[in-house]
Amino acid sequence: MTDEHDDDPACAAAHGEVPGDVGDRTLIAVFASPVAHFLLRFGTELGFRCLLLEPDLERAATVAHESAAVMTAPPADLDGTADVVVTDHHRPELGLVLRDLLTRKVRWIGMMGNPRHPGPHVRLLTELGVPVGEIARVHRPVGLNIGSRTPPEIALATLAGLIADRNGRPGGFTF
Repeated sequence: MTDEHDDDPACAAAHGEVPGDVGDRTLIAVFASPVAHFLLRFGTELGFRCLLLEPDLERAATVAHESAAVMTAPPADLDGTADVVVTDHHRPELGLVLRDLLTRKVRWIGMMGNPRHPGPHVRLLTELGVPVGEIARVHRPVGLNIGSRTPPEIALATLAGLIADRNGRPGGFTF
């Protein structure tokens, strides 16, 4: 005899029957910021292995996060399953960090920013000699279009969008 929710993962999860393996999931939040804090906090609850990439050595030395290891350079051993979210588009290291991330095996790279304004990453990466096709791998804006305004709301919308994208669902990133 089978349960009525054997073929419905949402129903099974509601009854506490969560699948044991949701796959290898890594979330890299770039730059220590209030949004990064909530991305890592919520990401841990969602089953991500969370990492904070803070390239400024002085800032990295003062940052501690209960949900994530802090690093100053992108890890070299990524296997193509990591989702990267850049949480500040005003940092002077933006171009260099994105250039380095684009050389790593990551599943997805996104950068926060208002879709009504051009992303500064395009100019920065172009100046660094990054090919147009690689620059196009950086998604902007990130998250579901739910009118997020606060750091926790932005983190929630971003993670929901990542999950939708990973699962091939239409939640996606279309604005």
